[in-house]
Amino acid sequence: MSKPDFYEVLGVSKDASERDIKKAYKKLAMKYHPDRTKGDKDLEMKFKEVRAAYEVLSDPQKRAAYDQYGHAAFEQGQGGFGGGAGAADFADIFGDVFGDIFGGGGRRGRAQAQRGADLRYNLELSLEEAVRGKEVELKIPKLSTCEDCDGSGAKAGSGAETCSHCHGSGQIQMRQGFFAVQQPCPHCRGRGKVIKDPCRTCHGEGRVERTKTLSVKIPAGVDTGDRIRLSGEGEAGEMGAPAGDLYVQVHVREHPIFARDGNNLYCEVPLSFTRAALGGDIEVPTLEGKVKLKVPAETQTGKLFRLRGKGVKSVRTGAVGDLICKVVIETPVNLSEQQRDLLRELEESMGTGEEAGKYRPKEKGFFDGVRKFFDDLRG
Repeated sequence: MSKPDFYEVLGVSKDASERDIKKAYKKLAMKYHPDRTKGDKDLEMKFKEVRAAYEVLSDPQKRAAYDQYGHAAFEQGQGGFGGGAGAADFADIFGDVFGDIFGGGGRRGRAQAQRGADLRYNLELSLEEAVRGKEVELKIPKLSTCEDCDGSGAKAGSGAETCSHCHGSGQIQMRQGFFAVQQPCPHCRGRGKVIKDPCRTCHGEGRVERTKTLSVKIPAGVDTGDRIRLSGEGEAGEMGAPAGDLYVQVHVREHPIFARDGNNLYCEVPLSFTRAALGGDIEVPTLEGKVKLKVPAETQTGKLFRLRGKGVKSVRTGAVGDLICKVVIETPVNLSEQQRDLLRELEESMGTGEEAGKYRPKEKGFFDGVRKFFDDLRG
């Protein structure tokens, strides 16, 4: 009885790529596997043919021999393609398909050394420190590379050995019914190597806990939410892998006088109602000291005065913001009887009704609007 052509068994052409052959094999193997065909002998035989074809065509040397000599290349005990289909064979089919889901396929190598973890340090600054910048010293507790073994974890003069459980692959195969699941080897933690004579300082970890003092220059103009990245100042990596980074997260404390919005500063300036009415010069604070501000006569509460260039210099663009002062008219308190009499005299001098509206136009406009509102309701 003639043996089937392996290319025809897999349904691929003779110039099919390794990828096409593998794809065809997976599809057919899933279709004809005995666990799915429920004892159908013909389909079981078909599965054996598929498996035999794949064993030859997936191997470059065997495929070259098959292309030249056909099945004769594997006769006289060299082939052995007629054997039964074991569970491990079918497990290999699914290793590549479901490897990412179940923890790694059968062709994966051992785990790579992990880069060190990134760290975050919360730094609180005053507004003045944030605006002007400063140099700070930070004490960072972290895992650092062990100096005695240079991060290898092995005692000086020794080294790591190939894991005897996974034979250096870093993976072990766990069968769960229909599937074979790849998992990191628990003996070497997926590294493929074990340390028989560990470093006494780090006990084989390659890292030790230390507190490192760093001098960090905080640039002028930083604000809450900004962060400064210090490359390589995070935790040391495993097995000599690169260290992570340190991120300094900035938080600026609330200021008793100024509020900040971007590059602008805001402050409220209390003003007596006599100064507001008569006008004059007042002193207002800035981060650089006091400056004079000319207040025009008849200034109303809530009026904004902009002092250009008295804000914050941007840490990114270098542009300087403004200081915006909001005038808040303060009503006098704790008046003496004489002062009360003077205020009454002032009030009487302004008259009432339409005459008073000349001195208090906002008040007049408001009550005129109220009267119109109620007149409209009644109408």
